[in-house]
Amino acid sequence: MVLNRYARGMKRSTPDTPAPGRSTSADTAEPPADEVGLAAMAEEARVAQRELAASSGALRSRLLEAMATALENDSEKILLSNRRDLDGSEALTVAQRDRLTLDAARVEAMAASVREVGRQRDVVGEVVDGWVLANGLRVRRVRVPLGVVGVIYENRPNVTSDASALALYSGNAILLRGSSQAFHSNKAIVESLRSAISEVGLPDGLVGLATETSREGALAFMQLNAAMDVLIPRGGPELIAAVRSHASVPTIIDGDGNCHVYVDESADLEMAVDIIKNAKTQRPGVCNAMETLLIHADVAEPLLCLLDRELTAVELRGDERTRQLCERALVATEDDYAREFLDLILAVRVVDSLAEAIDHIRRFSSGHSEAIITESFANAQIFEREVDAACVLVNASTRFVDGGQLGMGAEIGISTQKLHARGPMGIEQLTTTKIVIEGEGQVRH
Repeated sequence: MVLNRYARGMKRSTPDTPAPGRSTSADTAEPPADEVGLAAMAEEARVAQRELAASSGALRSRLLEAMATALENDSEKILLSNRRDLDGSEALTVAQRDRLTLDAARVEAMAASVREVGRQRDVVGEVVDGWVLANGLRVRRVRVPLGVVGVIYENRPNVTSDASALALYSGNAILLRGSSQAFHSNKAIVESLRSAISEVGLPDGLVGLATETSREGALAFMQLNAAMDVLIPRGGPELIAAVRSHASVPTIIDGDGNCHVYVDESADLEMAVDIIKNAKTQRPGVCNAMETLLIHADVAEPLLCLLDRELTAVELRGDERTRQLCERALVATEDDYAREFLDLILAVRVVDSLAEAIDHIRRFSSGHSEAIITESFANAQIFEREVDAACVLVNASTRFVDGGQLGMGAEIGISTQKLHARGPMGIEQLTTTKIVIEGEGQVRH
């Protein structure tokens, strides 16, 4: 069992089997109030989802437009709630505080993201494929919603609106469980979204927010298997470990982002500097920021000379060859190459070949996003083929690995798994399929 801040001190419920004719205290004890509230919220979502699943794409588009407008109209209230969260969260790291902070521009971006999701192709009811059998049966595979989606996440109020938009547009209800540090922000956003849902005549139970933010509440949320169809965790290693250990609901893991950029011997160094700066410094506290830079030995000296000037705010940690070429670089340990820093810290290694770079990535990658900078078409193809990650980039920043940036409107997470969904998860990844078979009285012989 993983012992962390989500599960420390918790025990699984394993009451003894009573003897015949006798009862135990477990038979008569009232369940905790937070579990009762979660169960009621989940059941409300289940009922509401059936109505949404039968709705038209036009109604769901109108719903998201109303949600975007509500966020814009309620911006002041949302920002006041966010300020309340920030004032009570002095212990956060710089990266955590950045993820928690909202301003007028970020709320506007949240509304724009919701609106963009509503402009996506409606995938509910889409026929994926179909065929006719020799006996005349007509078979087709149809895209349908997953049902009730749960998201448990940390310090990211924008996830509240993005996840809700994606879930509802794809015909799902959503249950949200944010961190205690972002509670007031999330509550204000959910209230705004629920008002829009009611405005268009749908049940506001389509979006539910867990109000119990204790460790016990987190574990209870992970075990809503009676009403929740899938759980998506978005957070750090502790949260992911707790979900892996305790969730009884099928999960899609939004994994760590130990992302690499490899600069090939044929790379345009001016392009390389631009991409490296963007991938590391634009927003270092997010999962698609670069954490390790691999440099071919043939271009290591000129590139490190440029980076020494361009990345003055970034702490460099390198292998021996890196430190010989860049005096300010500190010693990089094996742990540094395996870490997701989420900070202005960069691990650097000089390699002798593309094959050595790929071997390093295979050893340390979290399977999120990996990039090569090269002018060699052949090397780009090898990298694309041999690097096993959710997203592989050629001559582009890892910061583009984002649902909104990739034309999906938004994302509910970036899956590093290989089953069902991989990479940024948009509306299509929040659906499954069912097989519809039509006949004229055929029976099997």
